[in-house]
Amino acid sequence: MNIAVIAAHPDDAELGLGATMALLVSQGHRVLVIDASNGEPTPFGDVATRALEAAQAATILGVERVNLGLTNRAITHDLASRHALAAQLRLNTIDIMFVPHPLDAHPDHVALTKISIDARFDAKLTKCAIPGEPHHPRRLYHYFCTHLKHVPQPDFIVDCAGFAQKKMQAIAAYKSQFHANAKNHSIASWVEAMGRFYGSRINSEFGEPLTSPECVGVRDIAALLP
Repeated sequence: MNIAVIAAHPDDAELGLGATMALLVSQGHRVLVIDASNGEPTPFGDVATRALEAAQAATILGVERVNLGLTNRAITHDLASRHALAAQLRLNTIDIMFVPHPLDAHPDHVALTKISIDARFDAKLTKCAIPGEPHHPRRLYHYFCTHLKHVPQPDFIVDCAGFAQKKMQAIAAYKSQFHANAKNHSIASWVEAMGRFYGSRINSEFGEPLTSPECVGVRDIAALLP
């Protein structure tokens, strides 16, 4: 399958879904991270550094990466942004979309979630100016990379046993965000602790929570964990 993980800034996808991405790649799926912006400015980063860090993280996880070129801190739910993302969904024939959870304090994250939901619809339209052939991703799920201090309540949890280390290595690639900035030194350990907590809820060493705005069908009840 062709899978897209859509993120407002480089490092959001890794923080929220890094282990799941590594798992999906190991299963033979193509995973494309679509960053909406370059994530700059930040206190200790710059455009070139962030691009290098994002490329290093992608290599660690085995994913591909593109950037929509939207403006950090000013991502806006508008037609141009919707169509830019819809074009990527078409050109890459995306089957499954992972997008930020709508409950978030960061305006960029909230706007991108709305953009993503609408872009999924826009991508299937005929007789429009969006590049590529009409295409509709089959599924959309929400991952958690939120600035709110709350405990996510998932609809299901991905068993990521064996892939926590790759997630943490990918996060560590963002030295300008999590090493240079002393205020962020604890974030990686918090993320790892959360993954171990959600893993414990499904009898696994590591898990990542997801929600679905639509019903999820199951063909094999026996495949459900634990």
